[in-house]
Amino acid sequence: MDVTPVIESLDAFLFFASRTFCTPFAIFVQIQGCVICLLLAAGWAGAAYVRRREIWQMKKSMRAGNSFAFLCHDIHDLEHSKQENLPGVTVVMPLKGSGEYNQQNWRSQITSLYGGPLEFLFTVESTADPAYHAISRVLIDFEGELDASIIIAGPSTTCSQKIHNQLVGVEKMSEDSKYVLFLDDAVRLHPGSIGALTAEMEKNPEIFIQTGYPLDLPSGSLGSYCIYEYHMPCSMGFATGGKTYFLWGGCMMMHADDLRTNRHGVISRLQDGGYSDDLTLAAIAGAHKRLITSPPFAVFPHPLPVNLNFARYWNYLQKQTFVLESYTTFENWIMNRALLCTHCYLSWGFVAPYIMGVVHVVAASRLWLNEYFLEEHIFDPNGLIMIGCLAICTALEILSMWNLTRIEVQLCNMLSPEAPPLSLKTYNWRLVFVAMLVDNFLYPISAIRSYFSQSINWSGIRYHLRKGKIAKIERKKGRQNSDLAAKRVFSKKGGQEKGSVLGSLSRSFRWRLPKKRNM
Repeated sequence: MDVTPVIESLDAFLFFASRTFCTPFAIFVQIQGCVICLLLAAGWAGAAYVRRREIWQMKKSMRAGNSFAFLCHDIHDLEHSKQENLPGVTVVMPLKGSGEYNQQNWRSQITSLYGGPLEFLFTVESTADPAYHAISRVLIDFEGELDASIIIAGPSTTCSQKIHNQLVGVEKMSEDSKYVLFLDDAVRLHPGSIGALTAEMEKNPEIFIQTGYPLDLPSGSLGSYCIYEYHMPCSMGFATGGKTYFLWGGCMMMHADDLRTNRHGVISRLQDGGYSDDLTLAAIAGAHKRLITSPPFAVFPHPLPVNLNFARYWNYLQKQTFVLESYTTFENWIMNRALLCTHCYLSWGFVAPYIMGVVHVVAASRLWLNEYFLEEHIFDPNGLIMIGCLAICTALEILSMWNLTRIEVQLCNMLSPEAPPLSLKTYNWRLVFVAMLVDNFLYPISAIRSYFSQSINWSGIRYHLRKGKIAKIERKKGRQNSDLAAKRVFSKKGGQEKGSVLGSLSRSFRWRLPKKRNM
């Protein structure tokens, strides 16, 4: 069978596509892709400067003789007279399931070197939740040393299970607590994180909510790199070193009285069909002109599970687009819709030039390999020029992403001097580039699916929205995996960690420990 006519037909189509991608509109699309790369590079460079400035301040404090610079810049703040006057803090942690790194994260949270009254409230849906047994084992190792309670919240009926767990924790918090810190089980705190966040709240009482952001540590799978790539552009909004308009639900510190008095309707709006805690609170802050801040030290290691396959990444991406379908007010709906549409446009605007670039490269290769030249196979060299520009812009973008990640890794290592050091050696930057294309290509598809489905299956619970609020909750019977990590209870009890310098310091820093509650 003679395949020459087929090959010639494919060549004709290939060269036609290459010439089409050199039209003025196609050139605009490719230039736009280059601009998007450069904007990302500039944004990450700015974020790197903010994080690097915190490193400089820590090093300056260390040179001045402060060996506890990872706790605070002024060593005099660690004096007993100041520590005993620190305000009370309640840490509320809504739990769901138990995964690969959860116990390590919980230990980092409860061994905080905060000298004031500190209570931990772990809220679970029921004792059948694997998280109940896992956190019980962790707290046994600290029996008598912490004011810690496990609270059975029961199933949610009007809002997401996470919000329900948070609000039950708020109801049970100590009357003496001045601040409430909401943490996800994916957050690995630094020893001085709670103290530093509290100090910022004390310094500026106008702060409504204080937040932070995770530094993803990919496990090696494409799904984990897609999660890392998805979070990196968002990280620019949290690396401001001060005022921001964004919230990350994994770390939010608020005034306890704002929750006790339902100020601005924070409790009622969360209860009334709320799906996303951070988007709801961010909308409230925007409507009432309240201040949200993200200090430069608030970056937390987030190791991604080894078993994070592509299916779980896809479910996670759907959750990120689905959350923008929820809203509390018309203005909130407009903002979410604008954010979603902009993200979709930029995502495919980022991917399209690479698709065009592949066509240009293949066409040029066919032209170079063929000994004959057909008149109809006219090749426009402008395509190769655009490929060169895109390659340069991509290199600058990835270099800027690498630099920000490097600085955040350094900052995390300085903030947790006793923890195993993080390293960039585990990052596969070729896979990062692939993940950038995959994630940005799939995001608009996920957004379209979320728009038409108006439902999501998350942690074994299916939520249905109507007019931006949860209208129906379905729970499946039987054992369910939880979120992108497919959390489960380990078959063997995790080994007890050895005593450490920070462990002993955590005991001495708590000048006034309340009595432990019955679990």
